[in-house]
Amino acid sequence: MNERIKFEAIYQLHVGMVFNLCLHYVQNAQEAEEATQDIFVKIHNNLSNFEGKSSLKTWVYRISVNHCLDVLKARKRQKRFAFITNLFTMTPEKGHDISDFDHPGVLLEDREALENLFQKINELPENQKTTLILRYIDDLSPPEIAEIMQISLKAVESLLQRGKQNLEKKLNAGAGN
Repeated sequence: MNERIKFEAIYQLHVGMVFNLCLHYVQNAQEAEEATQDIFVKIHNNLSNFEGKSSLKTWVYRISVNHCLDVLKARKRQKRFAFITNLFTMTPEKGHDISDFDHPGVLLEDREALENLFQKINELPENQKTTLILRYIDDLSPPEIAEIMQISLKAVESLLQRGKQNLEKKLNAGAGN
């Protein structure tokens, strides 16, 4: 099978999964589409490096998770820069607008509650956030998560437990306001 046909098959098989994963991380359909395109460019460019030590699905997930985490890190850097710039220019920082939260399939009345949930998930440490998304949103098993994240099954279980506890604390703290 030539590389072009192989890549097209990988794309057709995994594009929905990758887009959904990106959407869970960035919570904006347009950004998720851009991230999905970037991920498939990486997959295409690294296809010859795939050694088959893990399943193709795991390899695609690993590239996707790493890319999404990079996107979020870049977003944080931009926010820090904007905050510092605003300090020096004395312009008030624009708050997070609910219209920025663009997740297809979310009813308008549910958008605010879902935005709050994802905001709290985004405040978790990256490894806890990743395990929660992979387990409860993408419905992957703990062994699959361990392989994707390249950590032990015990570490996945621990991250899930801590992530749930930390998320519950954040949600309860937010409810008290």
